[in-house]
Amino acid sequence: RDEPPTKRKKPDENKIETKTGGAYIPPAKLRMMQQQITDKQSAEFQRLSWEALKKSINGLTNKVNKSNIKDIVQEIFQENIVRGRGILARAIIVAQNASPTFTQVYSALTAIINSRYPQNGELILRRVVSQFRKSFRRNQKDTCLHSVQFIAHLINQQVAHEILGLQILTLMLETPTDDSVEVAIGFLKECGQKLGELSPRGLAAVFERLRVILHEQQLEKRVQYMIEVMFAIRKDGFKEHPSVLPELDLVDESDQFTHMLTIDDDNVEGLEMGLNVFRVDPDFLQSEENYKQIKKDILAESSDGSGSSGSSESSSEEEEEGKMSQYHEEKTMEIEDRTETNLVAIRRTIYLAIQSSLSFEECAHKILKMEFAEKDYGEICAMIIDCCSQQRTYEKFFGLLGGRFCLLKKEFMEHFENLFREQYDAIHRLETNKLRNVAKFFAHLLHSDSLAWSVLSNIIITEDTTTSSSRIFIKIMFQEMAEYMGIAKLNERLKDPTLSPFFEGLFPRDNPKNSRFSINFFTSIGLGGVTDDLREHLKVSTIQLSQKIQAEKLAALNVDSSTSSSSDESSDSSSSSSEKSTKKSKRKKSSSEESSSSEEEDSSSEESDQPVRMKSAVIAVVNKKNQSPEVATSDSEPEKRDDEKESTRERRRGEEGREDVRRRKDEQEVDDQRKRDLESDISRKIRSERSRHAYGEDDGKENEEQRSHTRRDERRRDRSRSRERYHDKNRSRKYSPQRRERSPENLEKRRTKKLSKKPNRKSSSSDDSSDDYNSKDNRTKVKISSRREKTKKSHLKHSETEDSDSDSSS
Repeated sequence: RDEPPTKRKKPDENKIETKTGGAYIPPAKLRMMQQQITDKQSAEFQRLSWEALKKSINGLTNKVNKSNIKDIVQEIFQENIVRGRGILARAIIVAQNASPTFTQVYSALTAIINSRYPQNGELILRRVVSQFRKSFRRNQKDTCLHSVQFIAHLINQQVAHEILGLQILTLMLETPTDDSVEVAIGFLKECGQKLGELSPRGLAAVFERLRVILHEQQLEKRVQYMIEVMFAIRKDGFKEHPSVLPELDLVDESDQFTHMLTIDDDNVEGLEMGLNVFRVDPDFLQSEENYKQIKKDILAESSDGSGSSGSSESSSEEEEEGKMSQYHEEKTMEIEDRTETNLVAIRRTIYLAIQSSLSFEECAHKILKMEFAEKDYGEICAMIIDCCSQQRTYEKFFGLLGGRFCLLKKEFMEHFENLFREQYDAIHRLETNKLRNVAKFFAHLLHSDSLAWSVLSNIIITEDTTTSSSRIFIKIMFQEMAEYMGIAKLNERLKDPTLSPFFEGLFPRDNPKNSRFSINFFTSIGLGGVTDDLREHLKVSTIQLSQKIQAEKLAALNVDSSTSSSSDESSDSSSSSSEKSTKKSKRKKSSSEESSSSEEEDSSSEESDQPVRMKSAVIAVVNKKNQSPEVATSDSEPEKRDDEKESTRERRRGEEGREDVRRRKDEQEVDDQRKRDLESDISRKIRSERSRHAYGEDDGKENEEQRSHTRRDERRRDRSRSRERYHDKNRSRKYSPQRRERSPENLEKRRTKKLSKKPNRKSSSSDDSSDDYNSKDNRTKVKISSRREKTKKSHLKHSETEDSDSDSSS
């Protein structure tokens, strides 16, 4: 019997050396197999490291997203992507085709790798362009769309040049079909915003071509609608299709390498398809050491092994320590720049950002993205106010921008408060246009509650603390707030009890003059309704002040009257005593004079009765009689002298007393007149205050009242002058020769003379003429009487008007 054939045993083949890499080997077994191999230059070890590299790159590429892209990039740089750049390019392109929604993430990953390894970025771009050309030739719409989308985002990340995008659009729209136009529109949606920034003329030509295609109407309705939607997206500024998302904008423009590739490049060797498969490297260890040095330069670390988690943690710690040491060195070597070069550069940057922005949100985003230091926030706020003041008219853009910064950070609000105080203090230096713009800017911040209303405490409205510029600033600001908020809401905010301490300068209550000035100011700008509380306060304070002044004046008058009455009583008593003494002396003198006069009369009568011959005897007797009284008078001479001295003294005292009385009476009259003047002044003030508060807003019209008083006085003077001229004229007429000639007597004489000269007529005619003359005479008398009555009536009217004017003025 023949033995059954035995099964042939296959030769032992190394599973790792197969074309596909063999069966799956767990990572632990793979590491054990690597440890068993002692010769690291051998092909088996290189094969194992190749497989580990391929699995690591594929795994990291599939895990990448927006949130972990930074960590994934660090791990990819740990692998030898110089040796495995073919694996990396194929992994990224396959992952993008499998999930097109993550195209922006893969393009950002490619941009980061391209900034450090430009050869890897160029290889990925070449392969994507080659994939697009193949799919376009084979009419593979989905692959073509994915390739075009990837190229568009590489243009957005500035890995590819914009000429490549314009070539693709020209190729798609040269012979338009439904599919080609759809691919072109998809490409425009992704990179239209970037092409508008880099090549606006090229983008305009593309849209002009789309307009022509739309007018030809040779495509489906669906495609035509897509073109119309594309025009609407362009009109909206590609807001829904931004070129780069903020989370994926990770590479600076200065660090990026842009590759100038075209769609006509048929360099097949540049695709380097041989890098996708394993090849034995005779200088394997040397190339590994070189990559470690490159990795150390890139990541600033010294790692012993590649791909281990422990090494990555140690590298991150060493990187942080290196950064801290570098920061301390920079801090110790800080240089102070007094040329303000950095300040000028910051202001230029802020100005360009403001002028190049279409909306306030875009401007705020650009400025915040620049990551200014906190010490530069004041310059940002100052530049916003300066740009606003330089405009020809106020633009709401700046108010919204300032409000956005105030709401974002509290530091910006504090800087705007300080700038409000500085601008108000130096407001007289601004021109009218700048002043108006700044006032409207701060009014916008206040009415939108972006700025605290406590900044109004810097404003004090009085005649001494304000200028014409500051009053114009306050007027424009409050009128703008009233326009935005409404007078009712503004009044409610100004009456808020929590904010009332900050508004004491706006509505001063320390002095009635300042309060009246504030009321007049707000009334003149059309906002008198906000001063209702201040009007009530002024009314009450004026009444209290007038009562206090009146009480003080009355008390002073009472004291003066009591002192004057006491002095009057003393002067009256002294004057009465002096008058009594003078009366007594007068009585004595009159009695002595009467006795002497009677004696003289008796003697004279006796002398007249006696005859002449007895004259001598009588004279002798009289001489004897006269001698005897002379002797008596000589004895009483000292007594008479004393009486005369006393009488002169009493007379002088009486005259002095009468002078004192007269002087005190004059003083009393002066005091009485002064009292009457004070009382009239007080009553007039009280009446004026009452009239002011009785007519509401007439408080602020004192100047008009004064003008009306002056006009009334002028009219009164004119009337008095006209009356005087009228009377003078009448007097001149009354006593003029013409007037005398026209009098009735003269007229009658002249008439009789004429009649006497004329020849005699019949009696009837003479009677008629006399009757006519009498009638004419009566007419003249009536006219004269009527004129006198008219003058009397005019005098009465003038006197009545004067009385009424005096009553109204009082």
